Amino acid sequence: MEESLAKKLFRVAAPIAAQSLIAASLSLVDNLMVGHLGETELAAVGLSTQVGMIFWMALFGFTGGTITYMAQFFGKGDIESIRRVLGIAVATCFLIGLGFFLVCFFAPEAVLRVFTDIPEVIDMGRPFVRWSAFIFLTWSVTVPLSAGLKATQQTDIPMKVSIVVFSLNTVLCILLVNGFLGFPKMGIMGAALATVSSRCVELALYLIVIFARRNLLAGPPREYFGWTRELVGRVFANALPTMGNEVIWAAGSSMYNAAYGRMGVTEFAAVQAGNTIFNIFSLVCFSIGDAMLILCGEKLGRGETEEAYEMARRILKIAVILGLVMGGALIAASRVFVKLFNFTELGEHYAALILLVYGATLFVKIHNAVIITGALRSGGDTRAGLFIDTGTVWCIGVPLAFLGALALGIPIWAVVLMVQTEEVVKIFFTRWRFRKKIWVRDLVDNL
Repeated sequence: MEESLAKKLFRVAAPIAAQSLIAASLSLVDNLMVGHLGETELAAVGLSTQVGMIFWMALFGFTGGTITYMAQFFGKGDIESIRRVLGIAVATCFLIGLGFFLVCFFAPEAVLRVFTDIPEVIDMGRPFVRWSAFIFLTWSVTVPLSAGLKATQQTDIPMKVSIVVFSLNTVLCILLVNGFLGFPKMGIMGAALATVSSRCVELALYLIVIFARRNLLAGPPREYFGWTRELVGRVFANALPTMGNEVIWAAGSSMYNAAYGRMGVTEFAAVQAGNTIFNIFSLVCFSIGDAMLILCGEKLGRGETEEAYEMARRILKIAVILGLVMGGALIAASRVFVKLFNFTELGEHYAALILLVYGATLFVKIHNAVIITGALRSGGDTRAGLFIDTGTVWCIGVPLAFLGALALGIPIWAVVLMVQTEEVVKIFFTRWRFRKKIWVRDLVDNL
């Protein structure tokens, strides 16, 4: 059974991990190119993308709730119901995307003022926010389509699309940010244009792969909109808490950046660089949570509840071990990575210490994330995840961030260390909920 689980976990998780690694690595390349323009430019891009992070987490949260149903329907072999749930996901995500687009396109300065009061950063970031708003319209379709492919264990397709999209984005950034090969030197606006262009290509690729090539997700329009009140009610009852979880958590994380952004340009640039590097190591680990959701959801859909719990327990052990290994690797490589940025000596010092903090606490973050996004969501225990995740962020993390940044006068790395307290407290709640087994249930029976 161990070999069977290892093979299945690798088959599902490896493409997700590869996709995350590609995205994080190429994001690092983008940040390096922007970072070479200066610390102010890097801070402007970092703060400008905060609303995008909130939107992404809204989509990730809602589709995470729909994956629960799609994975369990997949376990039952009910493809038509998977398409109905996918239709609900696309329609809902597009409405959310339209709202974000309108706010960011028509009021970019108001968006930036939520996160910083530094005038030069706001002036530089205003056009970046406005033109990056078009990404929200493409994401609102591609994210649920990717979720449908993952739920049906076709995780290699999103990975291959990501390779094309992020490679294109990197090439365009190289050409447009610094003006290579005769292209105009556009600075941070070149990064915005590159991202929008590559995301449009991403949308086209998903539509071609699914509909032109007749993927199992492809079906007649009536199947995507053949909703029953009971199905919509159950999906929303599960997906809204996950969306609320991710949005409120992301808003809390943005408040961390709002606190860091008020400490100074050098301090926030160090955090931005640290987060970019940290993502390379952490997202590979977080992919195990997605795999747990998919694999355990499939078993729960078949009514194999005890098998699902045992599988989740073993996957959790693997995730924690991987978190320890990747955290150690991040600590070992921290000084090497920060030297890639065009930082002042102080900025380089801050960034290296921030990475030490992130590396030391990575296994704790992975433990909590895998339980909440993997185990609890696979069986629809999404309200517990909402209260645990957002409660610790807003009641512990955010107050500590502003206390450290604005009141105590301590260095940025020490503020980041204070914020990690919320993850340490969270681990007691996640372990308790996991062992209660409330999440071990079949949600699609009689649907």
